Amino acid sequence: METRDDIHVIEKVLAGDTAAFASLVNRHKDLVFTIAMNICRNREDAEEVAQDTFVKAFQKLGSFRKESRFSTWLYRIAYNEAISMVRKSRLTTVALEEEITEAMPEEDVETEIAGMDTGEQKTVVRKILARLPETDRVLVTLYYMDNQPVSEISAITGLGESNVKVRLHRIRKKLYKELEAFISKKNFV
Repeated sequence: METRDDIHVIEKVLAGDTAAFASLVNRHKDLVFTIAMNICRNREDAEEVAQDTFVKAFQKLGSFRKESRFSTWLYRIAYNEAISMVRKSRLTTVALEEEITEAMPEEDVETEIAGMDTGEQKTVVRKILARLPETDRVLVTLYYMDNQPVSEISAITGLGESNVKVRLHRIRKKLYKELEAFISKKNFV
């Protein structure tokens, strides 16, 4: 089990085998980078955040209380580091409209998306996700792409579980609206 492996490695590191920390880095580097990239939107900043995350985790490893999974604790550090990076650089995000219109039936949107080739589907999804605010992108990535449960997402982001569920619902509405707008434009071109 991953959690027991992490705990075993942590115990080795705390006992003085600092080189063992490399296995934790190797095990978690991809998702740490993904979280950072989704928030920072810039590869260099995301790499810096990932590096800072592991440095901070190494320095604070003694404070890990084993009340949650190590990955949750680590991803929380990554999330906080990335948010701090964005705040420092004062990046602006494009806000998506909250209103949802019923201009196109859901079945029509699904049919249009299903009619696209896989490459086109990925391109559309990537473009739409890029327009989401940082926190929304992280929630979508953790929930839909990394299959993290709501409880883990709550622990990582510091949002309550009900807040995570509500935000995911609103994000789905935004995504639907954006898909609908994309399909409408595509059909008029």
